[in-house]
Amino acid sequence: MSQRAIKIGLTSVVLVAAFAGLLYSTLSEGTEYYKHVDEVMKDPAAWYGKKLQLHGFVVDDSILRRRDSLDYKFEVQNNGAVVPVRYTGVVPDTFKSGSEVVLKGRLGPDGFTVDPNGVMAKCPSKYEPK
Repeated sequence: MSQRAIKIGLTSVVLVAAFAGLLYSTLSEGTEYYKHVDEVMKDPAAWYGKKLQLHGFVVDDSILRRRDSLDYKFEVQNNGAVVPVRYTGVVPDTFKSGSEVVLKGRLGPDGFTVDPNGVMAKCPSKYEPK
């Protein structure tokens, strides 16, 4: 093999390895799973600490808010599976008992902790035909 071919081959290997490393580090930080409550609660320990978008419905009459604060505790359910949730921040106007929500955060042994500005609530009545 000529010396020129070895240099080209070695340069190609280094470039591919650098690109693969950059791609891996970028994707591993930004990966966020979109899961329903019942999917996560089948094996909650497998999801501990991972970034999640958790989809479900607020359990009726489960919303508790500490007086003079923005601390919320509530439960979210889907297909009979329930997870307790903690959130500190401003909630959307459409957030209420029974509303469909998508929460961004992380699951832990004591429940789901929502990131700042991580509550998205849907209001089905806005989208129903008149």
